[in-house]
Amino acid sequence: MSDFFSPTGLLAQYLDDFEPRDGQRAMSEAVAALIHDSKEYEQEHGRILVVEAETGIGKTLAYLVPAIESGQRVVISTATLNLQDQIMNKEIPLIEKVLGKKVPALCIKGRQNYLCLYRWYQHRSTGQQSLFEEKEIDSIDDWLITTETGDRAELEWLSERSPLWPKISAHSNQCLGGDCPEGALCFVNQLRKQAGSASVLIVNHHLFFSDLAIRQAGYGEVLPRYEGVIFDEAHHIENVATSFFGKSFSQYQLIDLLADMERQAEQDLDPQGTERILAMARGLKTRTDEFASLFPASVGKFHLKEFISQFSQSAWRTEVELLARGIQRMAEEAGLMQSAGDGWATLENRALELRSNLLSIALPDSLSEQQTGMEGSSFVYWYERRERSVAISATPINVDNLLQRTLYRTVEWCVLTSATLSSGGNFSYMRKRLGLDDSVEFLRFPSPFDYQNRTKLYIPPLSFPEPSDQNFQQRVAEQVTEILKLSKGRGLVLCTSFRGMEHLAAHLEQELEYPVLVQGRGARNALLKSFRETNNSVLVAVASFWEGVDVQGDSLSCVIIDKLPFEVPSDPVIQARIESINEQGGNAFFDFQVPRAVLTLRQGVGRLMRAATDRGVIAIMDVRLFTKGYGRRFRQSLPSSPIVRKLSPIADFFASSSSEDK
Repeated sequence: MSDFFSPTGLLAQYLDDFEPRDGQRAMSEAVAALIHDSKEYEQEHGRILVVEAETGIGKTLAYLVPAIESGQRVVISTATLNLQDQIMNKEIPLIEKVLGKKVPALCIKGRQNYLCLYRWYQHRSTGQQSLFEEKEIDSIDDWLITTETGDRAELEWLSERSPLWPKISAHSNQCLGGDCPEGALCFVNQLRKQAGSASVLIVNHHLFFSDLAIRQAGYGEVLPRYEGVIFDEAHHIENVATSFFGKSFSQYQLIDLLADMERQAEQDLDPQGTERILAMARGLKTRTDEFASLFPASVGKFHLKEFISQFSQSAWRTEVELLARGIQRMAEEAGLMQSAGDGWATLENRALELRSNLLSIALPDSLSEQQTGMEGSSFVYWYERRERSVAISATPINVDNLLQRTLYRTVEWCVLTSATLSSGGNFSYMRKRLGLDDSVEFLRFPSPFDYQNRTKLYIPPLSFPEPSDQNFQQRVAEQVTEILKLSKGRGLVLCTSFRGMEHLAAHLEQELEYPVLVQGRGARNALLKSFRETNNSVLVAVASFWEGVDVQGDSLSCVIIDKLPFEVPSDPVIQARIESINEQGGNAFFDFQVPRAVLTLRQGVGRLMRAATDRGVIAIMDVRLFTKGYGRRFRQSLPSSPIVRKLSPIADFFASSSSEDK
């Protein structure tokens, strides 16, 4: 690897502005050693390497080069589609040019990212499109002449919330399989054929764990066999694995199925047969609405078993079985219609799966683990009331044993990497949550960026109220306004709740002369584009904007965080995990809640320095960093930025930045 990453190596010869990084070279050598040694290493599972490589290390090239040079089939799994596209369209072409050879790499996304030709031609022929949709359809017609992948990412003009795309995309529960008349030209089928000859498969975590779940259930596989896997953005693994090793049933899923059955009937059946299906669908929809109406109207997530306990055992069972019988009759009806046309077998299977999920979640104590298909792990049962539907779920409390059984024991080697995997300088949280034993190697590479001289970390003075104080929100709004006036806008303000975001945004819009962009008032990519292209705007956001935001240069000179990002402990899954840790003799607050908040905080803080030439201020408006004992652990996890407790050093910092620019 030194031949590639050294000051006189291949990469230096190709890139004029190449800066050798010791961490990048060391990481690549560790990955190469892991791959090379794995076949001679005998234990219950493949060799595992965990690498925390902070921003600026260049971790993507550090793992890609040894993976490609190994000659093995390797899966690269990311948390986001954006990183998939970056690896495929930027990093792989660079490596090909440097090595002077073609890399057999293939990017594979979830089926819903690809156009389904069968559904497209069906929709195209209905003639029921609006004028706006007709323009999109004409554009897709032109695109289909040239596209080789059918990937919606190529349609940059298509809105993220386009109502057209769900009607024409290749959802697995609507696939006709071998019966599809467009099977020979199907983009997904073509992709699977190409996957067999690719040595580097670039996927996302959702697709990877979907494949693991399908293999575990014995239903086949989505990805071809591979020797090793590299997880980038590995701090997401527990949450993604949790969703795929559980089960869910929702009012929306059932109504979506009924709508598809109605469309299929209108296409395949005579008027009498169509009316029969429509009548059954109306009856089942009514039954579904009645079942949903049993749940309280309050929006949120709640424990299902506590809710069920309000009913007598027979009354609840009766409600569930009435709905299950209705779904069973629709499945049987779809089975009888298979000779009428393609698609009915798929509809039957979807109905049977929904019925199975309903029974295993809603009647958890009356079915055996073998019947529910959820043996080998403890589950928490919960429901979510949304504005227009109700969903019930069964979620594994821990995924460590599931990962050991379905992942670590099925590969020769595995790399987990991210900019944020440690808390307070150690990996104990990840070790426990992901089931990593003493044989696992852990490495940390700090950022090479000059935080000491190019940044300041502002934390309010001790007189500032804590988040529990009734004056906290107003004081935050006032002080954030002062900071943004000093920075002349150019700020990303990250909030821990939508309520806090809206309060802060309203105040900033009233007090600042700079443009204020607010999450939810436009598509994510459009907001980021506007933020990058203006040199004085302020972006106020929550949730997904804490990571994946990459804005280099003067447009982002200040990252402000309203308070430490502790999760709401009322979430049933979080509650169950807290109780499980405490029951086993641990301390859930320090072993679980604090590390999770630390990782989230580190992601948010990491939005500031995206290049060595960046500079700016990090402001965390939470005095608990000094007033609480756990604050020390948070501070230990932050970059080495000089801490200031007054606004005057911030004013001096931005004044000096302005003079340097001149």
